[in-house]
Amino acid sequence: MPTTAAVEASRQAWFDVRRHLVENRYRLGLEAADDYPPDHHVAGTPLLAPPSWLPAEPIPLTSIALEFEPDSVFTGMTGRGAATGGQLPLRSDGTRYPSYAETIADLAPPAVFENRPTYRLLAADLAGPRPYLRLGRGTYFDSINTGEASAHEYAARSLNPGAATPLRTSIGAPWNPATRPTNLAISTLTIRRDELSGESTFYLHWRDPAKVGHAGGLYQVVPSGIFQPSAAASWNEYNDFSLWRNLTRELAEELAGESEDHGSDTTPIPYDDWPFATRLTAALEGGDARAHCVGLGVDPLTFATDLLTVLAIDSSTFDTLFPQLTSANTEGRLLSPQPLTAEAINTFAHQKPTQAAGAAILQLAWHHGLH
Repeated sequence: MPTTAAVEASRQAWFDVRRHLVENRYRLGLEAADDYPPDHHVAGTPLLAPPSWLPAEPIPLTSIALEFEPDSVFTGMTGRGAATGGQLPLRSDGTRYPSYAETIADLAPPAVFENRPTYRLLAADLAGPRPYLRLGRGTYFDSINTGEASAHEYAARSLNPGAATPLRTSIGAPWNPATRPTNLAISTLTIRRDELSGESTFYLHWRDPAKVGHAGGLYQVVPSGIFQPSAAASWNEYNDFSLWRNLTRELAEELAGESEDHGSDTTPIPYDDWPFATRLTAALEGGDARAHCVGLGVDPLTFATDLLTVLAIDSSTFDTLFPQLTSANTEGRLLSPQPLTAEAINTFAHQKPTQAAGAAILQLAWHHGLH
């Protein structure tokens, strides 16, 4: 059995790499992007995607077909076993932690870290005549055990050039959902368009590394959240299986300051009777709000996979939905509104430490003239 000193040494080594990852996440992401072909970079950003994930023109969000295969079995890398064992520290009993998520939960838990059920991406085609996403069942920790563990592995190599990266090597092309469990986030650039002046502003969120287990210290479009049921109760799996409903919940939480707890552990969310949801949906159907998908992409460092969406709302509707924007939440803080200009887009897409998905959405929204 390892000595106490050996246990502490293994933990200190893990903490050293983890600290390097957290403090240098943006730079490491830029460097990791260079490991992939330039023709897979999205709109000149570090985000990665195959051609089938990038439509030539924006797609109405509600026109994307969703297919659910709840019994799909995953056979790729799980982030457990020999490929990751070497980078995980020892537990108090001398055995090695079995996964990266369990290591974080025990040694460095952020304020928000819960293994909730998710919809796992199986296949996607957004460039063809019938855009679709095919999904199965997953859990949040699936992506921590592969994606965040792969980021840790990359950070360790940056401290020790030449070190092996068996997990990243085993995963291979990160846009292949057959090789790793792929949780799907829906990241949305929210735009307020002033109907009188014609000028538009957009919103960004700064993710506090003390509060989140992923992408701490980076800017991101708002809202952004994992595509998942609202709670673990079985009825939510189908009731919440909607890109629009997921976006609605995230908007209510991150911009309107409503609770993330909708009571759906005891009864399904009545979307047709929820005032915020009905007003937002009426705006979409009436043309006062316009929701589009501009692509799908994967982060080169963490392998986080985001559906890239843009929601533009006319000011009269926006101000009714969000009479008082929340300035902080459980994951970080909201920045003041940014002008939708070429200068602001360039600043956050290429100069500020913005998540790869956020940078790509900003670039694509500007390219497509969405406002």
